[in-house]
Amino acid sequence: MDRPTFSIIVLNHNKASYTRACLESLLLLNQSGDYEVVAVDNGSRDDTSRILFEGAKRFEAQGYAFQIIANETNVGAITGRNQAMEVARGQYFVFVDNDVMVKEADWLLRLKEKLEADPSVGIISPKLIFPWEPYLIECAGCGVSRTGRIQYRGRGAAREDPAFNVEREVQCLISACVMFPRKLVEEIGALDEAFSPVQYEDLDFCYRARSKGYHMLYTPEVEMYHFENTTTEGSVDINFRYVTIKNGLLFKQRWRHKFEHEEGPADDECAWKLISKKGIDEVKIEFPLETK
Repeated sequence: MDRPTFSIIVLNHNKASYTRACLESLLLLNQSGDYEVVAVDNGSRDDTSRILFEGAKRFEAQGYAFQIIANETNVGAITGRNQAMEVARGQYFVFVDNDVMVKEADWLLRLKEKLEADPSVGIISPKLIFPWEPYLIECAGCGVSRTGRIQYRGRGAAREDPAFNVEREVQCLISACVMFPRKLVEEIGALDEAFSPVQYEDLDFCYRARSKGYHMLYTPEVEMYHFENTTTEGSVDINFRYVTIKNGLLFKQRWRHKFEHEEGPADDECAWKLISKKGIDEVKIEFPLETK
């Protein structure tokens, strides 16, 4: 069987209404070539399994392969994504959390064009924006201070802020929505299970790629909606405070020799900015999606 160009890996743990909206937005792709969806259900106990099953039928009816990996328990984001990459057939892997929604129909092709234009780019991320007015920036790539603090660049800034509307290399990227070639995983390996179940594995993946000479690229030319902290939020079997501290220490120990000598942000620029948020039931996203 021919390989699809893209394997879109969608991570799910409950939050069925977000999964439904995410899949609906993916179905509306109309200029993005051939792709498959690999959906990981990490032990959901709500309507997620039914929505994925029904989604599979809809995608397949339109000629797109749709695989479901159904875990009995919540094995975590890292194991779930690694499971998906083992069975994914695409030339490019695309991580999409179930609280991410497509905003522009040709997003896949445009991200792929960026990767192909510069072989030194290992991973690329679009501009992530909150899906309610005034559509503030959620993340424009990440910075790491010289003490190892993480900065979500542009968090809470205006969508059109010129400081974050310039394509640029960044220190690392979050995994909510990224694209990278299959060959990168073949070269550096999958996500490191040492960070299981979640937290810092994406930043570690970026630094591992960078250690092989690859660059991390943030592009504002593609935008995606992201509700943020939804896919794994409320996972009662994960102590987020504990794993965040533990994995943060591991990340710092592993990569201090790198970020201590980089021109990263100052520590005070890494303070977490609280954003007043809305849930999916409070947000109306219009379809069809816009294409630049």
